[in-house]
Amino acid sequence: MTEFILIRHGETDWNRELRFQGQLDVPLNAIGQQQAQRAGGRLANELADHLITSDLLRTQQTAAPISLLRPAQAALAAQLNAGFREQSFGKLEGMSVPEIQQTLPQVWTRWTQFDADYTVEGGETARQFHARVMQAMSTLAQSHRDKTLIIVTHGGVLDMIYRTAQAQPLSGPRVAQIPNGGINRVRSIDRAGRFEFEIIDWADTRHLGDMPDQPVYDQVKLATDIGSPSEA
Repeated sequence: MTEFILIRHGETDWNRELRFQGQLDVPLNAIGQQQAQRAGGRLANELADHLITSDLLRTQQTAAPISLLRPAQAALAAQLNAGFREQSFGKLEGMSVPEIQQTLPQVWTRWTQFDADYTVEGGETARQFHARVMQAMSTLAQSHRDKTLIIVTHGGVLDMIYRTAQAQPLSGPRVAQIPNGGINRVRSIDRAGRFEFEIIDWADTRHLGDMPDQPVYDQVKLATDIGSPSEA
């Protein structure tokens, strides 16, 4: 069994603007930096064996306090793993919803159907993305048996893990709460060489309780109200 402590990166300006980020390198804003500090303090005494991050800037910046705030004897150097990158959204990356609605209305309509096999030009389908994420999780579960891993990653990655653990379909809107700086705990179970994942705890934000309200990415609302904003 491997235990995973999964953290979504801190807030960026594009999170606040509800703008598609995908695999573009957007840095944390001031709130995101504070969220990272809070997460680092919360996990300072956590018994963990490795610290792993997506190779994008916002996750590396979130991971830095987690590493630096640990006692010297428990310091962890971040290991970059591209398997935990956010989903690629192709030509939508960097665009706000009003921009997409105005310039690519048909793309926006298709996007809000949340079809696991639909992709925007240059992007990944949810099914391709899911395969990448769960391969990365299974590889770590195989190579780090009986270890505890801290992983700093993205909202979409966490959605794929949540759906897998809860046996939810890949098509359809996201239902999991995935706050910036939130802490999620999952463990792997080896079923004769095939790994299953179960949730221990999800969306823990007790360390962020007195901070500003977060921007909400509500895909359930999007599925019924195409005019609502989206972010990834």
